Amino acid sequence: MDSHGKILVVDDDITIRSIIRYTLEAEGFTVFETDGGDNVEAIIAESKPDLVLLDYHMPGKNGIEVLSDLRQCISTKSLPVIMLTGNSESKVKIEGLKNGANDFLNKPFVSEELLLRVRNILQDNKKNRDASPLTGLPGNHAIENELEMHISSSNPYALLYIDMDNFKAYNDYYGYSKGDTMLTLLADVLSDSAQKCGDRDTFVGHVGGDDFVIMATPDLAPDIAKKSIEQFDSRIEKLYEPEDWARGYLEIGDRQGEMRRFPPTSITIAMVCDQGGQFKHAGKVNALVAELKKYGKSYDGSVLVQDRREAGSTEKCELVYAGGKDAEL
Repeated sequence: MDSHGKILVVDDDITIRSIIRYTLEAEGFTVFETDGGDNVEAIIAESKPDLVLLDYHMPGKNGIEVLSDLRQCISTKSLPVIMLTGNSESKVKIEGLKNGANDFLNKPFVSEELLLRVRNILQDNKKNRDASPLTGLPGNHAIENELEMHISSSNPYALLYIDMDNFKAYNDYYGYSKGDTMLTLLADVLSDSAQKCGDRDTFVGHVGGDDFVIMATPDLAPDIAKKSIEQFDSRIEKLYEPEDWARGYLEIGDRQGEMRRFPPTSITIAMVCDQGGQFKHAGKVNALVAELKKYGKSYDGSVLVQDRREAGSTEKCELVYAGGKDAEL
């Protein structure tokens, strides 16, 4: 039976965990479990669950502390969480909801209620997130909603559009499985950079293929972009065979049978800043991104480029950062 989704159960009561595992696995779910909150983040990073069933009362790190940690992390802030509790008092639920719980399930519970709540949360999350099945990041629907929210608010924001260079050549040379590994690496790099240099409102999304988006405040976006370039450039070598990396290029035949050389994969980051409502619709932002991407790809290696017209510059585009060192401005 194919899995209907992956569920992580966090509860110190082995009987509760056993009941939940039996109930969910009988319906086709894949279940992971742990008896405490101390190692939850590591398990999530490894298993990438679609939902967490989290006990409110546990020894050591309790459910609220675990939930708070999840909501502070870029990669898990949208991960659905149903809290399990034997306490029906309103203050318990209010505390959980304030910290980002999606739903509550009182113990003891019946199997039908557990399944209904799990299915409802997963269905709602799929609609709202439209997540990439490969990277787990929000997809196009969520990206469009996030951009429209920024445009309608008229508050300053910056959009970073990240695109890989020479990715198709890498994919053709090494195969789709290795290509997926590279996409996952970039997703991890972007999420980590956003976590370290952004704030809790920083948004990371996967447009599709080798295209990603980050939205953040204008003061934080440049550091997120630079950190992403530094991390990607420092980690990409391990995805190449040693002899290919040492040679400095991949040699691949084109449709005419001519052999062409492609340097290692890099990333172009196009940054568009809206300092307060100058972009009235997403089409204008997308047009600027396309122009910046074309400009950025005229350089070798990983680069950050920015639109400069709103800053009074006579140049449309500017190279801001390149390959681990500040570019000459």
